[in-house]
Amino acid sequence: MCIQLGPHTLSAPVVVAPMSGVTDRPFRRLARRLGAPLVVTEMIASHAVLRDVREETRKAEIDAEDTPSVVQIAGWEPEVMAEAARMMVDRGADAIDINMGCPAKKVVNKYAGSALMRDEVLAGRIMEAVVKAVDVPVSLKMRLGWDSDNRNAPRLACIAENAGIRLITVHGRTRCQMYTGTADWTGIRAVVDSVSLPVVANGDVVSIETARACLEKSGAQGVMIGRGCYGRPWFPAQVAAALSGGVVRPDPDAKERRAILTEHLDAMLGHYGTHAGIRNARKHIGWYTDGLPGSAAFRQRVNNTMDPETVFAEIDGFFSALGDSDSIGRIAA
Repeated sequence: MCIQLGPHTLSAPVVVAPMSGVTDRPFRRLARRLGAPLVVTEMIASHAVLRDVREETRKAEIDAEDTPSVVQIAGWEPEVMAEAARMMVDRGADAIDINMGCPAKKVVNKYAGSALMRDEVLAGRIMEAVVKAVDVPVSLKMRLGWDSDNRNAPRLACIAENAGIRLITVHGRTRCQMYTGTADWTGIRAVVDSVSLPVVANGDVVSIETARACLEKSGAQGVMIGRGCYGRPWFPAQVAAALSGGVVRPDPDAKERRAILTEHLDAMLGHYGTHAGIRNARKHIGWYTDGLPGSAAFRQRVNNTMDPETVFAEIDGFFSALGDSDSIGRIAA
């Protein structure tokens, strides 16, 4: 089982979702090192790309080993989206992903993200403009529709295929569901049946078991993992191994998890600088330690300091107290 994105063949049918504030360069680098087949960048605002806003363009910084590198862009004007795509390819992107799935108010209020599913004509124009603007494959990420009365993902998928899109990812919720309830994997099957393109299913993939169930119920060619890899950058590789018939490595023990978290924090400090690095790392530190003995008090101490040495010392002390040989994983086969 594999996924083709233009000339690129993924090693396994697993993609890490573009997540704002999560899939930055340090996280992508770490997840790829641990075996994730593909990690998409954070969503990048096309208007900000044209203005060369450092905060946005930094999201698309690409490592040489990050191949294929997929940059996700968002916006609502075809010409602006096309130019942003060209600029990202000039900076090293191997593929462009168009965001038509983000449900956040600040995005849909600008008529971007999942709001574009309400205007199929404009959505089609954007896809055509981006495809024509670049010589790399273009993919699309969307939801089932705007709400339960407007589940138009199959129709939009056909528009996408006609526009030259090469791969489609569908989150199994409508925009109005946000992230509540459960993902409707069976609803994604209508998209799979409507196009000849590879389709990737997204939503509620949090274990190997749910990944397999998602593929079975959706009929999709692959899965995209979002919140399931919070604090578990090794999880996509586990799913990849399981779906490809490989050997699934167990979850890291306390010693290994401490080393991964320390590597992640060090990379974030180098990427963002001390102040921003510490602040941005807090959520990751919380995810890495969620549910472990003493984690609440540990997080409170970490969240009340801006000193990197203190944070590293707290991490060492926390995991040492768990016992280096103890298994603390949550993998479900």
